[in-house]
Formats: sequence, structure tokens, C-alpha cells
Amino acid sequence: MSEGMTIPLERDCDAVQIPAGNTVTLPAGTEVDITQNLGGSFTVSAMGGLFSIQGKDADALGLDWSGGPDEDGETPANEEALEKRVWRALKKSYDPEIPVNIVDLGLVYDVSVSKTAEAAYTVGVKMTLTAPGCGMGPMIAADAQQKILEVPGVEEATVELVWDPPWHQSMITPAGRRILGLE
Repeated sequence: MSEGMTIPLERDCDAVQIPAGNTVTLPAGTEVDITQNLGGSFTVSAMGGLFSIQGKDADALGLDWSGGPDEDGETPANEEALEKRVWRALKKSYDPEIPVNIVDLGLVYDVSVSKTAEAAYTVGVKMTLTAPGCGMGPMIAADAQQKILEVPGVEEATVELVWDPPWHQSMITPAGRRILGLE
């Protein structure tokens, strides 16, 4: 796909510096190497560092992006059905440094769903990070929240970063372990 490509940015582009989490503007013409394209965002190497660029800015990379949910657009009939969709949505959220989604990394501890109206739900998620000092934490949590809000019927979503229990590699799913070459 687009991974492994070196391209100049076609316009100024907002990006998040990895792992610090600082928002910066990469100027038009900056040469970037796309190192990862997962979950609707791009990890690029530029100017001696790594940066995350959101899918909505794919045009700055000269790429097309069609964001939004893959679902049928119908609001699920009950909390259980919506929770399944939320878990699928969370599997589209990635740590920009690791090519495994946050669910298979074992970062999501809890998903709670409550119906607030006829066809509206509130979702709460408790998740952690691979390291408490990760500067990307707010960005990863915001990405997870955005993916949840794209699920039809979700009216409100909160993502809380928690540190208990502490994350460790044994929390990675078998699928995640295969991707990382741990199995």
C-alpha cells in the first residue's frame, strides 16, 4: 500500500510527535517516509523523528482517505450488540509505534454501554498504555474515543486511562503475539 514510500508533503500538515505527544506542523515539501498505515492514521519518519498524521490529512501525503465506520449504519437493537461494535471499532485504534491494535495489545480493560434514549447509547472505556509515561497516551485515548463515536447510535463516549492493573506482555492476545513475532 503506502508503507515504505518516501514522499514530499503536498501542504502544511498537523502531526503528533512520537513519543512526546506534542502537536507540530510539518511544512509543505517535507520529505516523509511512511512507516505504518493502520487504523486510519499514518506513522511517518521525517526530520530525524517519528510523527503521527491522521487519516483526514491523507491528502497532504497525496493519498485518498475514506474515513468513517465500516458498519451498516443501523443502530444496534441493544447494549450487547452495540458493545460488540465498540470492540470492533477499538480494533481500528493503534499505538503509532506498534503495529498491533489496542485491543490485541491488551490495553482495553473494560467497555461499558448504557442506553440513554430510543436509539442512543453512552459508552465508557477503561484502558491503559504499555508504559505510564507514554506521551502518546492522550492521542491514543482520543483516537479510541473518535472510533467509538463513529459507531452508529453512540451519542457519547469517554475513554479513561487507568494504571491498575499495570500492563505487561502477557496481556497481548495470541493474534497480537503473532504480529509481533512473540509466538
